[in-house]
Amino acid sequence: MPTPLHTYDYAIVRVVPRVERGEFINAGVIVSCKTAGYLQARVEFDAARFAALAPGVDPHDIRAALESIPAICAGGDGAGPLRHLSPRERFDWLVAPRSSSLQVSPVHTGRCPDLALALDKLFDRMVRVAG
Repeated sequence: MPTPLHTYDYAIVRVVPRVERGEFINAGVIVSCKTAGYLQARVEFDAARFAALAPGVDPHDIRAALESIPAICAGGDGAGPLRHLSPRERFDWLVAPRSSSLQVSPVHTGRCPDLALALDKLFDRMVRVAG
């Protein structure tokens, strides 16, 4: 019997060091599957790329906001007031458009048998810089 496929939504998290310039660094991926109750994110702050786009800018607040995304996805006390929302509602909150130094791409859809593996593959393809 074939493995059932999950339909999921995902968005790429972008760090925008100087909003007025429109330049960004892909820094994470958020994956949501409503039917599986799945919401996970992986993030990685690339300090060298950030410094290249915004020399002299302190990345502390941006790094902290970026690192809060997996906690919001996980829910519980680490999600703060968002812990009361369902996983899908937290996803919708995370991907809502904003004009700030942390933005997300439009939401895309995919299908896979393993959601955690899909998150890993998207992260490797969209965030990691091939070395």
